Amino acid sequence: MKTVSLKIQKLKRNPPLLLGGTFAIVILVGAILLTLPQASADGSSTSFVDALFTSGSATCVTGLIVKNTASSWSPLGKGIILALIQIGGLGTMTIISIISLMLNRRIGLQERLAIKEQLNSLTMSGLVRLIKYVTTLTLVMEGVGAIFLGLRFIPQYGLQKGIVFSVFHSISAFCNAGFDILGNSMEPYQTDWLINLTVMLLVIFGGLGFSVYVDIYKKRKYRSLTIHSKMVLSMTAFLLVAGTFLILLCEYHNPKTMEGLSVPNKFLAASFQSTIARTAGFNSINIRGMTDASSFIMIILMFIGGSPGSTAGGLKTTTFGVLLATTYTVVTNKEDVVWKKRVIGQEIVKKSFVMAFIAIIVVISVTSLITIFEKDAFDFLDIFYESVSAFGTVGVSRGITADLSTPSKLILTLTMFLGRVGPTTLAFGLGKGMKKKKIRYAEGSILVG
Repeated sequence: MKTVSLKIQKLKRNPPLLLGGTFAIVILVGAILLTLPQASADGSSTSFVDALFTSGSATCVTGLIVKNTASSWSPLGKGIILALIQIGGLGTMTIISIISLMLNRRIGLQERLAIKEQLNSLTMSGLVRLIKYVTTLTLVMEGVGAIFLGLRFIPQYGLQKGIVFSVFHSISAFCNAGFDILGNSMEPYQTDWLINLTVMLLVIFGGLGFSVYVDIYKKRKYRSLTIHSKMVLSMTAFLLVAGTFLILLCEYHNPKTMEGLSVPNKFLAASFQSTIARTAGFNSINIRGMTDASSFIMIILMFIGGSPGSTAGGLKTTTFGVLLATTYTVVTNKEDVVWKKRVIGQEIVKKSFVMAFIAIIVVISVTSLITIFEKDAFDFLDIFYESVSAFGTVGVSRGITADLSTPSKLILTLTMFLGRVGPTTLAFGLGKGMKKKKIRYAEGSILVG
């Protein structure tokens, strides 16, 4: 008993591992609940692997599904999935802190460190205030989104069902989860500007990061924002515009997706898919019918993902921005890595390259393993797409998820977990106890390039 207590105390002193541990516990509990016969639409017990996959996808706000959410789960099952999405979107440590505040319990130092890690806060000061702000902002944004969605869903489905649909999809969109209970995502509303714009804005706002909102609220002017906020906003705008243009270009005459749409609706569909690639998981066009070029563009956007401290996953916009800035610095033979007239520290540059390298290794490993397990059952592009979608916690699929073997489902579940918590975060957590060796070796020369 004493050994277990010591291990728990050691875990509490390691924020990255504590963060990963809480997510793992929530996923496991969610999986157990989803195996209950009452959670299934037909009253039968769901296999633990499928329940684990669904719970992992919901908690990690991904959206990949092995069972159709609309038809396979009972109201209880859908409620469990929605709760997992909300917990995963806000973050496990944020939820724990909210419960502590409601019970008038003091939030300890170790919890504060874990919250700082989860929300990517630069400082320890004002964390309780930040938690309250994050919670309030989330509920307000989801509430406003539900009101706008209700303008369509309530007249179509009636008051009770319309409200349920509005709340579910608003939470799913803001948390960048991509789960839907319509049965065919947003394809029935492909040309509905109100539905599309509401979902797009919820996804974008959910993927910016809560620290950016705080900065905007305090500074009000773009030029007064921190370098972090400026990079988030700049890279988000660039990726959204570039993604929209490239998808529109590749799909404009595709009879399986956009050919029959008017020019404004083609632009809407391209914008929607570019936005969704930021780790949301909805779709308004047939993903399977997209050209290989568009699919590869989606893979790049999914891999980059959203921003730190947000509900989104992926490599993150700021990491991508630092990589671009560093590349420009090296190519132009400059000494310092600069962004918006601010020097980016070498520690941040090194961390960005490590994160990118680990992310690439994870995606390559997952793709390779699934390719081996599936034994040529699916096209390589489908598997690659699925792997990146899981790592980026996006949730869009080319239609192979439900047909994957058990080992592949378990691998994707782990991939979603790594994508949400962060493989680099866990790696740093595992290496935290290692002692730093201050040894300076003589410099060696290696030819590269």
